[in-house]
Amino acid sequence: MPLTRSLDDSTVVITGASSGIGTATAYALARRGAAVVLAARSEPALRQVAQRCRELGGRALVVPTDVTDLDSVRRLADQAAAEFGRIDAWVNNAAVSAVGLFDEIPVAEFRRVLEVNLLGTVHGIKAALPYLGAAGGGVLVNNASVLAEVAMPYQSAYNATKHGIRGLADTVRQELRVTGRGHISVCTVLPATIDTPFFRHTGNHSGRELVPPPPIYPPEVVAETIVRLLRRPRREAYAGGAARLIGLQWRLAPALVERTLGWYAHRTQFGPGARVDSSGNVFHADAQGRQDGGWQGRRRQLVRMTAAFGLAAAGTAVGTLAAISRRSRSDH
Repeated sequence: MPLTRSLDDSTVVITGASSGIGTATAYALARRGAAVVLAARSEPALRQVAQRCRELGGRALVVPTDVTDLDSVRRLADQAAAEFGRIDAWVNNAAVSAVGLFDEIPVAEFRRVLEVNLLGTVHGIKAALPYLGAAGGGVLVNNASVLAEVAMPYQSAYNATKHGIRGLADTVRQELRVTGRGHISVCTVLPATIDTPFFRHTGNHSGRELVPPPPIYPPEVVAETIVRLLRRPRREAYAGGAARLIGLQWRLAPALVERTLGWYAHRTQFGPGARVDSSGNVFHADAQGRQDGGWQGRRRQLVRMTAAFGLAAAGTAVGTLAAISRRSRSDH
């Protein structure tokens, strides 16, 4: 069900709120008068975001949180409810990544990506459910990326966690329904490539400069998608037209699109510069309260690349339908 209260009378907890999509979502909700509870590892960045939220007309509470620590996440929920009286929605958004060939990513970093992205979402759901139930219902939104549905090379740890988040959300949604708690909605958002600091801060073991593969969308696209889910919950929602097109292609012709997307990501995911091997922000916070990652120049490829994805989707659909037609004729 949607929020039991209007956004301007609601309390929303956002993890990973110190930059990127989390920051953009906090601002979108603050503009609508919501109370936002901002969680991440970097307290200075959170305070910067909170100040901007107040300037936009919202209320804000800063709670430094490590989502890999269940006790820390439970304290986040307790402080949110103590400050604002209840929790109406919870956005699980915190994420890190380590990029490189699977056999070159250190096991410790792979494990940490699993702990932050997947286990962090587990902790968020566990902490949120009692408060959402006490509020008479509410909405859980899990940011799972289009990589919860498709896969890209050099992103094995991130891919694994995002696929896991999607499956976790589906299971929790089923359990809430069969146990009479269907008044709590569980939603999954599947963004395309988004212009955030994520690509500059991720762990990198490729030896090359990491850049976002186009088409690239501004973080506000995801923030507005999350706002719509809070108002009218759905199982899943794409953010960015390319995500929807890629998902469609993957469902129509998974083997073909797996090969094509692998080639595309291999060609577009790296820039010309070399990079020293680094764990990035996998273990240590480095957020600075920025929404965007400074990739506006690559955003200009949005229209051209979206059109290309559209043509590719049409071609995939035609090829798949032709194959089905041939099989049908041969069966007769």
